[in-house]
Amino acid sequence: MMNYPEFEKLTQVVKQLRHPEEGCPWDLEQTHQTLVKYLIEESFEFAHAAETNDTKAMEEEIGDVLLQILLHTTIGEENKTYDLESVSKVLREKLIRRHPHVFENKNSNIDVSDVVTNWEKIKEEEKAREGKETSTKIKDDVLNFPALFSAWKIGKKTKKIKFDWDDASQVAYKVEEEWQELKEELVPQNGLNKERLEEEMGDFLFSAAQLARHLDIEPEEALRAANRKFLRRFHAMEKLIAGAGKNIDDMNQTEMDVYWDQAKMNEKK
Repeated sequence: MMNYPEFEKLTQVVKQLRHPEEGCPWDLEQTHQTLVKYLIEESFEFAHAAETNDTKAMEEEIGDVLLQILLHTTIGEENKTYDLESVSKVLREKLIRRHPHVFENKNSNIDVSDVVTNWEKIKEEEKAREGKETSTKIKDDVLNFPALFSAWKIGKKTKKIKFDWDDASQVAYKVEEEWQELKEELVPQNGLNKERLEEEMGDFLFSAAQLARHLDIEPEEALRAANRKFLRRFHAMEKLIAGAGKNIDDMNQTEMDVYWDQAKMNEKK
């Protein structure tokens, strides 16, 4: 058996934080529901560290994710619903069950696409045995993810039943159509209708996610890359402004645009 003395010490620290008399007041107030946002936040912080290949930050951030997992399993243990051991058992059994090519019939010639297909098939069989199967082809759990990623996954599922556009050019027309409808809401006669704007913006973003899918691009990853690019250029612009002896707080949009364009030009060089 493997020996993880530091992990065992960590679990004891978490249990101490949750000790009814001697623990931390903040930790004692937490529930599964109040902790959810922290699990999501820490996961995104690890994702950023991984994207930038900052291994030191990755080590710290994955530790923060582990803390959230241990808090949830400790609360589960207190409530006698589940604990770290039962979670490990369920996960181990699931991994073995969903990898028959590794643990059962040992097929080293299987390719990645076959692995994914078999994984989905086994998942459906598991749900059928548990009585969780439904007649719908797209289950509500597709909404469990960030909205842009959910839109992309919905499109992947509709493609399987051939409820989809034929190619990217058709989707591009749909994106243009939704964009026009959104623009029409921006020039109303009697003021902006926030509800209509939100609906049309949603339709536009959903269509854009489908266009990304047809181009074999994951929109969530593409948008994260665009966010990183913007910040990279913004920071470069700030340095240029500071180098020119100016204060960004005293500048207007037109003045900042000069340095923004310079930052973009420098990056392309």
